[in-house]
Amino acid sequence: MVNENRFASGPAIVAYIAALEFPIHLPNPGGYGFFTDELYFMACGEHLSFGYVDMPPLTALQAWAARGLFGDSLLAIRLFPAIASAGLVVLTGALVRQLGGGRFAQALAAVAVLLAPFYLTVGSYLSMNSIEPLLWMGCALVLIRMIQTGNGKLWLWFGLLAGIGLENKDTMLVFGLALVAGLAITAERRLMANRWFLFGGLAALVIFLPNLIWMIQHHFPHLEMLANIKRSGRNVAFNPLQFFGWQVLGMQPAAFPIWICGLWYFLLSEPGRPYRALGWAYVLALIILLLAGGRFYYLAPAYPMLLASGAVAIETWLAPARWLWLRWAYTGLLAVAGGVTALLALPLLPPETHVRFARFMGFSAPRFEHRQASELPQMLADRMGWPEMAAAAARVYNSLPADERARTAILGRNYGEAGAIDFYGPKLGLPKAISGHVNYWYWGPRGYTGETMIVLGVPAPDQLEKYFAKVEARESVGHPYAMASEHFTIYLCRGPKGWNLAQSWPAMKWWD
Repeated sequence: MVNENRFASGPAIVAYIAALEFPIHLPNPGGYGFFTDELYFMACGEHLSFGYVDMPPLTALQAWAARGLFGDSLLAIRLFPAIASAGLVVLTGALVRQLGGGRFAQALAAVAVLLAPFYLTVGSYLSMNSIEPLLWMGCALVLIRMIQTGNGKLWLWFGLLAGIGLENKDTMLVFGLALVAGLAITAERRLMANRWFLFGGLAALVIFLPNLIWMIQHHFPHLEMLANIKRSGRNVAFNPLQFFGWQVLGMQPAAFPIWICGLWYFLLSEPGRPYRALGWAYVLALIILLLAGGRFYYLAPAYPMLLASGAVAIETWLAPARWLWLRWAYTGLLAVAGGVTALLALPLLPPETHVRFARFMGFSAPRFEHRQASELPQMLADRMGWPEMAAAAARVYNSLPADERARTAILGRNYGEAGAIDFYGPKLGLPKAISGHVNYWYWGPRGYTGETMIVLGVPAPDQLEKYFAKVEARESVGHPYAMASEHFTIYLCRGPKGWNLAQSWPAMKWWD
C-alpha cells in the first residue's frame, strides 16, 4: 500500500507530467530543421566570450556544451531545452506544495505549465528563453521558503539564481527588481533587514560581473542594438490591452481562470497574505515591460507561480464532494485545449498539414516582428530552408577555380544565413561565413579582401552593383515554407570599386 501511495502521490503525478516534455519536444515528425537563432547560437558557441551584442554568455555556452557532449543533431541541441521544460513542470509542483496544495492542485498546475503555448514554444529550441522560467521561479521558490522560515541565509541562493539569470538574459533584472520591490511594500520587508540580503546581492553581482565588464569594455552594444530596433520599427507594438490579451493567449485561454485566481490569491486572499510580494512582483514586472515596450512574451517566466497559487485556490474551492467531478472535468478541458495548442505551436505536423489545420481552427499566430512569414507562422517558418540555402551557396563556391575559392568570402546578410553556412558548410567544403549582423561583426572579415564574394540575402543586384564591377546571379533559393526574406538570389560579385573589406568593415556593422 505504501508503494502504491508513493507512485500515486502529487510529486509522482507531477513527475509523470514532466516526463511528457521529452516526447513532445525531442521528436521531429514534421521534418523541420534548426531555428534561425539556434544556428547563430551555435556559431557563438564557437566563439565563447563573456558577452555578445544581443545576449549574455549562457546560451552560447549551452550550445558549446551540447555539441561537445551530444553532437550536432537536432536531438542533441534541443536536449537542454527539453530538460529545462521538464524541470519547470517539476518546479511548479514544488511551488504548489510549498503553498499547501495537494495532489489535484499539483496536477492542475503541472498540466497548465506543460501545455502553455509560451512554454511549448520556448521549449522547442535552444534559446535564452528555454531556461529563463526556471531561474525566475527558482527565485520565487527561495523567497517563499524565506517567508515561511525566516531564514535570511537563503538570500545567498536567491543571489546565485539571480546572477545565473543575468548571465542568461537581461530581463532577469526586471523580475529581480520587481520581487525586491514587492517585498519592500509588504510586511515581509523584514527579510531584507539583515546582512544576508546584502550578501545575496553581492553574490548576484559577482556572478554577473564578467558580463558587466564585457559590456563596459564594448560600450554596451546591447543598448545600441535596442535603440536601433526601436528606430527601425522592427518589432510589433502592442497597447496595454493587446499586451494583456496576448498573456491570456500565450498561457492558453483555458488556463486563464487559474492564473487570474493565482493573482487574486497572492494579492487579496487571507491565505496568500504572507506572499503578497509575489503578486506585486507580477504587477510591477508587467508595468515595467509595458513602459519599456517589451515583447509580449517577456512576462512568460512569471506565470508558473500564479498557476501554482491559482491551483491551490481552486483546489480549496472545489474541495466539497459535490464538486469533485468539476476538478477533473476542468483538468480534462485544459489538457484537450492544450493538445490542440501543441499542434499549432510545435513542429509536430508536416508544413502542409499544419497550414490546413491552422486554417481549420481559424488560428493566426502572433506577429512580434514586421517580417513577412510564409504560410507558416514565423516560429516555424524560420526553421525551413537553411540546408537548401547552404547547398546552393556550395554549388556557387565549388564552381570557382581553386585559387579563386581561396580568396572568396561568403557574406550573409543576417546571422541566420551566416550561421547556416557555418553549420552546414564544412561538409560542403565551405569556409566560415562573414556578416555585419550583431556579433558576426565582431568576428570581422576573416582575412578576406572582398575581391570575390558570394552574397546571400540581398534582394536586388543594384544594391551590389554600386560596390562591384561585376555582379552575376548564380542561384535562386527559397524553401516554399521559409520566411519571405529568405527567398532570394545568390550573387557572385567580383572587382570591388575602390574599397577593401578590411578598411570598410566598420561600416558593415548592422545591429538590428
